[in-house]
Amino acid sequence: MEIIPKYKIYLQVFFVMVICLSLTTVLFVEILWWNKNNPKKENQVITGFQTNFGKVITVGQVLGRQQESVKVDESVVGHDARPLIIERYLKKYNSPLLSYSRLIFDLSQTYGFDYYWIVAIAQQESNLCKKIPENSFNCWGYGIHKKGTLRFENYELALKSYALYLKTQYFDKGLNTPELIMKKYCPSSNGSWAYGVQQFIDEMESGNF
Repeated sequence: MEIIPKYKIYLQVFFVMVICLSLTTVLFVEILWWNKNNPKKENQVITGFQTNFGKVITVGQVLGRQQESVKVDESVVGHDARPLIIERYLKKYNSPLLSYSRLIFDLSQTYGFDYYWIVAIAQQESNLCKKIPENSFNCWGYGIHKKGTLRFENYELALKSYALYLKTQYFDKGLNTPELIMKKYCPSSNGSWAYGVQQFIDEMESGNF
């Protein structure tokens, strides 16, 4: 059996130590570079649901703290500002439909279309019910023609009838944009009807009213 001289053993140990030291140095440099380019974000805030009139913010620390909800605007109830948007929009324009804002939202949910349609079309057709045939409660111009005028006993019945009309005659048939609706609703329009409805939708969606 060959006996390895001690100096060779020492030399091998030396080379192993050099390699380990080199790897440690490289690792240390990598850590320094990473820390420099990726600073800790101990106070980072994560924001959540936002509405046009206020927002509910989810606040949490990156380092595993439990999240909590902070309500910034007391006028926003829960996580859905759409009923409030309808109410404020109708109030802004002094509409007779103001007291029916919740019903308008509920009907849109019942029939599965966006909350702004009933209001936006009423704005286009009658300035939100301020210019309608006398005692008709018809704010949308539907069923109004040379042969007569569709009338209702009150706004509640009118809203319920109109919501069902929109669903069955338009949305169920794939007519779900101002341009598509206009082709059937107001075919003689040069495009201004769809433009107006879209403008009112944008106002409600953005909160700029």
